[in-house]
Amino acid sequence: MAQLDTFWLISSYYRGEVAAGGIAYGGFELRRGSFAALALTTALVPFPIGGAQASGGEGAGVGEGLHLVPMNEVSVPIIDADRVNGALRFKLVLEARDAGAAAGMTAHLPELRAATVAAALEFARLNASGLRAVDAAQLDRDLTAALRTTEPGLSRLLIVEVAASRS
Repeated sequence: MAQLDTFWLISSYYRGEVAAGGIAYGGFELRRGSFAALALTTALVPFPIGGAQASGGEGAGVGEGLHLVPMNEVSVPIIDADRVNGALRFKLVLEARDAGAAAGMTAHLPELRAATVAAALEFARLNASGLRAVDAAQLDRDLTAALRTTEPGLSRLLIVEVAASRS
């Protein structure tokens, strides 16, 4: 309700309905100078309308923590018509199901990187170009399928950076 009242006040101000003496609304008088302060305060103060949730819908429960394993940047060539046409670069963070799986992933990071590079080469060969945006959803599906066969403790794969450039 307060947001609607504030909206009404701001819209009446910009429609010119606020006279030189101010405007009386809801038992208080709002002068032209203090109106700008109200508008600025309203714009800067966040109103809690609803809770935000991360994408994926599979949040950790109460008392559980995130078990993240970062990987170094992966760069693979984009090959088109028997020529190197560019490079596909991305960074991943692996989310493990629990702390034991995260420790296992960290110990087997070279094998996970090899599976990542193999899947990325296939993706770059079939789906990537230096002239268009990378289909991050398809890349996510391909990499997740490849890494889950190598490491069953993988909960999900997070692509934190992705880019395709022309060479």
